[in-house]
Amino acid sequence: MKRRRRTEILINGSRDLVEAFAKSIQNHYEVNVIQEPENSLVMVKMRETSKKSLFYPGEVFVTESKVQILNKIGIGIVAGDQPELAYQLAIIDAAFVAGLPETKEWIDRLLEEEKMILKQQESVNHSILKTKVNFETMDL
Repeated sequence: MKRRRRTEILINGSRDLVEAFAKSIQNHYEVNVIQEPENSLVMVKMRETSKKSLFYPGEVFVTESKVQILNKIGIGIVAGDQPELAYQLAIIDAAFVAGLPETKEWIDRLLEEEKMILKQQESVNHSILKTKVNFETMDL
C-alpha cells in the first residue's frame, strides 16, 4: 500500500486505529523524535487545466513531526493544529518504512477502514443528491 493512500485512510478514519497502531510500535521499539510536532505553513500547489501550468493559490496551516525507528525516518503531516495525530502518523510511517512485522497485519485493518470511509462518503453523497434539483423537469 502506498504512503499517500495509507495516510489518507489514517487521517479520514478512526483516531482509535491510529492510536492503536502507534502504541503497538512505541511499546516494542525505541522511537527517536527528530522533530517534535510543530506548526507551519505549506504552499498549496495546483495545476491550471487549460494552460497545464502550476500555480500556488495559498497556504495551508499544518502540523508536522518526524521520528526515527531502527534508522528509518517517518514523517507525519496533517492539516490544522493536531500535534498528537502528526506524531502518531510519523511513528506509523517510520514503521512502514522500516518494514516492521506489525505493519503486515495492519494492511487488512486499513483496507477495512477504507471501506468504512467510502461507505460514509457514499451515505453523505446520497443525502446530498436527495436535495438536488433537476431543472430540466421543472415547469416554467
